[in-house]
Amino acid sequence: MPQRLRCPTCQRAIEWSDQFPFRPFCSERCRLIDLGAWLSEKHAIPGNPAAGPDETATDVNEPHEQ
Repeated sequence: MPQRLRCPTCQRAIEWSDQFPFRPFCSERCRLIDLGAWLSEKHAIPGNPAAGPDETATDVNEPHEQ
């Protein structure tokens, strides 16, 4: 029996099967809504900010000289 789960976007109940090719989303629309949320930074994984193009990983923790 296929596993049942809910679409992360609209909470519609779906099965983990070939009937839902966009799983874990119920449709391409819900998949694109989720992608848009990540791209607009409405969704984010918490952590330290990434080093910018002018910084290296070691520069982030060291005080800047003036």
